[in-house]
Amino acid sequence: MPPVGGVSRAVSTAAPIYPPAQGHFISLTPTLRLGESCNSRGWRWHSCWRKQKQGSPLQRNVLLLLVAFLMICGLLFYVNTADHWKALNDRSSEKQKLRADVSGLKPAHPPVLPVPQTAGAAQGSPETPPQTPRKHFRRGPPSLPYEGMTDSKQGGAEEQREGLHGATRERASGTVWGEAIQVPSAMTPHMCKLLTEMNEGNAPQSGCHLWGGLPGGFDGCDVPCSLKPSAADRTQRDSLLDSLAPITCPSAHRPWMVQFQISPAEQETGTEALVSQSPLNKRQKAVVDAFLHAWKGYRKYAWGHDELRPVSRSFVEWFGLGLTLVDALDTMWILGLTKEFEEARKWVSQKLQFQKDVDVNLFESTIRILGGLLSTYHLTGDSLFLEKAKDFGNRLLPAFRTPSKIPFSDVNIGTGSAHPPRWTSDSTVAEVTSIQLEFRELSRLTGEMHFQDVVQEVTRRVHWLFGKMDGLVPMFINTHSGHFTHLGVYTLGARADSYYEYLLKQWIQGGKKEPQLLEDYVEAIEGVKRHLLRHSEPSKLTFIGELAHGRFSAKMDHLVCFLPGTLALGAHHGLPAEHMDLAKTLMETCYQMNRQMQTGLSPEIAHFNVVAQDGHQDVEVKPADRHNLLRPETVESLFYLHRCTGDSKYQDWGWEILQSFNTYTRVPTGGYSSINNVQDPKRPEPGDKMESFFLGETLKYLYLLFSDDTNLLSLDTYVFNTEAHPLPIWTST
Repeated sequence: MPPVGGVSRAVSTAAPIYPPAQGHFISLTPTLRLGESCNSRGWRWHSCWRKQKQGSPLQRNVLLLLVAFLMICGLLFYVNTADHWKALNDRSSEKQKLRADVSGLKPAHPPVLPVPQTAGAAQGSPETPPQTPRKHFRRGPPSLPYEGMTDSKQGGAEEQREGLHGATRERASGTVWGEAIQVPSAMTPHMCKLLTEMNEGNAPQSGCHLWGGLPGGFDGCDVPCSLKPSAADRTQRDSLLDSLAPITCPSAHRPWMVQFQISPAEQETGTEALVSQSPLNKRQKAVVDAFLHAWKGYRKYAWGHDELRPVSRSFVEWFGLGLTLVDALDTMWILGLTKEFEEARKWVSQKLQFQKDVDVNLFESTIRILGGLLSTYHLTGDSLFLEKAKDFGNRLLPAFRTPSKIPFSDVNIGTGSAHPPRWTSDSTVAEVTSIQLEFRELSRLTGEMHFQDVVQEVTRRVHWLFGKMDGLVPMFINTHSGHFTHLGVYTLGARADSYYEYLLKQWIQGGKKEPQLLEDYVEAIEGVKRHLLRHSEPSKLTFIGELAHGRFSAKMDHLVCFLPGTLALGAHHGLPAEHMDLAKTLMETCYQMNRQMQTGLSPEIAHFNVVAQDGHQDVEVKPADRHNLLRPETVESLFYLHRCTGDSKYQDWGWEILQSFNTYTRVPTGGYSSINNVQDPKRPEPGDKMESFFLGETLKYLYLLFSDDTNLLSLDTYVFNTEAHPLPIWTST
């Protein structure tokens, strides 16, 4: 090693001795003596460096500055590199935990979703309304809250995780379950911060003090709260569980619940999650049994086709898009039928193709197929369903290419051509005004506003149209002129019913920020009371009739039985109490439309006696109207009335109807059939068709009706489309 001055050791012995050089430079040229190695004793003795006193002060300072500079650069490089790799690892870990998102199809404002549940188990945590956006997870069906939570402080974290309220380990192929624990009232700021980070900053329900209460003192037991961390490290999560397990809230308060979401990556590697095994009640089990029986027939005789003919053990095609299967997807998920759901999902993934030369009805395909796909996406977080929904939504758009912007009733999803029905140039008012929930939600999820724009334009034009009477609308609208036709005819039955339903539900869906929708709805209800409301004899049942050019008809479609539920929903969201009073009286009428039939099932159309006559009851049925199509409207309203009042009589009425379905419409080989005569219990005359809405609506509403948990698809979190597909209520972001 050369000396600091730059002169070799061999030369320095013969050279004259000069004062140390004062040149401002440093030479590091290496030189070894002949036969001397770096490990030799001589080398170690003289060292690789000249002694410090042999260099000038400036040289020493420059060398020290150089060393310090290199150390600082190295430190900065290390920090930069570490952060970069940490970010890459975090992203990689996140990708493993989530299903691969379809490019361009990430939710624009995804909502917080309910907690999972299996068919044989009631589990979970109290639901909260959706708050801030979060990433989707594939999860089990919605769960029931834990009841009877113990305040005992005994037992460790493992007992808490494995023994809470009878929880047991359960595997469900392709399904991600969750695990729940109690959170202490005396939560420390550190715990709160950790939970916040694990939950990606998502705030819980309004009024929940998990975040806001910390500065002034923490009270974690004021209200129930549900957290669903989306990217929690399992080790970190278990550590947190260990710290929380022994502590519970005071018995005077409901305990906090934290739902730890197990990622798909963990599920695929064999991680087993916990689900509560509180059993379903007898009535819910009966619904599950009915669904499985119906599904058995469809799977065996109509798999992949639109609808089952259970008696002839065949099928019928309408659109050729597996209508029953798609319509029933979210029902299977809610009922916890994971095996059936996974098989259906595989069919959707591999067989459901929309590039085909076929006409579909805009309204029916929107509420059943588009609504079913969107709902299933929200419940599962599986982007397959959003991908299919976007594809299908785009293929429906040509229906709106009319001079008036009022859509045609039919569209070919393969060629893009659209047209009115063969028998008229008009569309029905209900059909063009009952597709808004689905198209608006598709825009919200994809960020592509043209879906919402086309339906909002329809809503705007109908709002200003001439021909209404106190908020009531005619049944038909011309696609060329954009005006109502067949003026003077008003009904809440077929061709007009869901117009009124979607006024209220759009207002709810949009976070109650569109007052014009609410004003139109309230005006229409006043119009109903003024023009269509009557009372029957002899029992004084309140019913909704029809008006044609000033002439009243005491005719009420079974379809009108949606109205009690809609009125109750409006009252739940703050509309006048008299709306709930009217809902209750109309609910009694719809129940009697079933009860006064010998089979216990309502006819398609009922006529009411308005003049007292000996030997006549309130409800009369004409021969052409005595069929039953397994429709959901009565049980739909029973669900809403029970949710809003808590009165168990509505559950009892629903139970009677389910038993009648099982007695008169159940086909032994699989499936349920419409019947042609509700007045003849000995010969109900099967109609040999199981409509898709029997699985998509009727059985779903019965299952929800029989649940005593108001947070199972909460009315404060979801709004159901007219085919019973739950879509999230939008919140401010």
